[in-house]
Amino acid sequence: MDKEKLETKTVKHPPRKNVSITDPRGRLKSLSDHASTVEMDRNIPPQRYYRSGVEMIRMADMCMKDNDLEYAYILYVKFITIFVEKIRNHPLFHTVPLKDKEQNQQTLRKVIPKAEELKKQLLEQYQKEYEKYLEDMKERERIERERLKQEELERLREEEERKNKLAALAAAKAVKVAVNENAIALEENKIKKIPNVSPKPLVPLVSPASNTAAQTSKEKPNIDRSTKPSLLCDNFTLRDVILPTKLMHNFLMLAFNNTMNNKETCGILAGKLERNKLLVTHLLIPEQTGSPDSCVTHNEEDIFDYQDQHNLITLGWIHTHPTQTAFLSSVDLHTHCAYQLMMAEAIAIVCAPKYDETGFFILTPEYGLEFIANCRETGFHPHPNDSSLYMEAKHCKLDATAIIEVVDLRRK
Repeated sequence: MDKEKLETKTVKHPPRKNVSITDPRGRLKSLSDHASTVEMDRNIPPQRYYRSGVEMIRMADMCMKDNDLEYAYILYVKFITIFVEKIRNHPLFHTVPLKDKEQNQQTLRKVIPKAEELKKQLLEQYQKEYEKYLEDMKERERIERERLKQEELERLREEEERKNKLAALAAAKAVKVAVNENAIALEENKIKKIPNVSPKPLVPLVSPASNTAAQTSKEKPNIDRSTKPSLLCDNFTLRDVILPTKLMHNFLMLAFNNTMNNKETCGILAGKLERNKLLVTHLLIPEQTGSPDSCVTHNEEDIFDYQDQHNLITLGWIHTHPTQTAFLSSVDLHTHCAYQLMMAEAIAIVCAPKYDETGFFILTPEYGLEFIANCRETGFHPHPNDSSLYMEAKHCKLDATAIIEVVDLRRK
């Protein structure tokens, strides 16, 4: 599928620092710095940036409804950075239709105060989290002190019991010795027939010697006061993408004729954000031209219009390999790069009916995404060590109960 989508170019910059939860303002600054670190790719038409901006705001609004304030703030700041600071430097900025510019300016007038208000909310949230952290620390220290106190009391009790047992054993031994000595003396008196011999007095009880070697006390665990939970600001966990199980079957049925004629078929995965999960609810089939190893889309405005009317965000794409296995070709890698730059969770599904295979893929975030974003080759071309450029999309979850709506926008 030779479809261009757009987002900001991946650039090499230092990852956001681990900011301690004890620094609310530092956390907010790190979040703002990360969000505003964007770079324009002059090879991408500016109209694509404007289209991407529409989806960014739609996604941010969904995050607000889902109470994901951090992600919404990042998207708002990126939008402001692109369309206030960056877009005018694009060499083809003058080609952007006036209507798109005016609509973008109207959106900016709404987004800027939203971002400022969200900034205040996040600072309040971070401050509350810090105060809660202090309370938890005090409670943990109190529990630790109580535990150590109980351990000391238990040690003293065990020491006292040990001493009492030793004293009882020593006393019993002393009594036994005294009784034995007295019995021997009486026996000797009988043999010697010595009259009026007073029995030898009992040996007084000897107190057991105190054990001067103190039992080694249990070593107190060290509490490292400098160890505090930190906010890893640059590493947001991928949210689950929920896919209806019927999606692949419905798509293959729709693509059957093309598959029999050895032509690829492609579609767009669209949906919504709900409870911090991305739900694929629609499969959109654009106007397209297929060949044995590629698929080119046309009239993409039909897709955009439908998504705008139904408030849908793009979550990835799907296509067939009529005669090959399920993998991402060099062209597929570049196509998917545009999707994943716009949304980290975006997936590429490859259906290979001949081999009864279905692959769910993403570019490797630590290597493949940046490599492909910086690759300027076009068409089919070799990449070094292709296997490390993409991986299985483990955040994809199939749901047999979910419903998929197929919208075929091809003009018959």
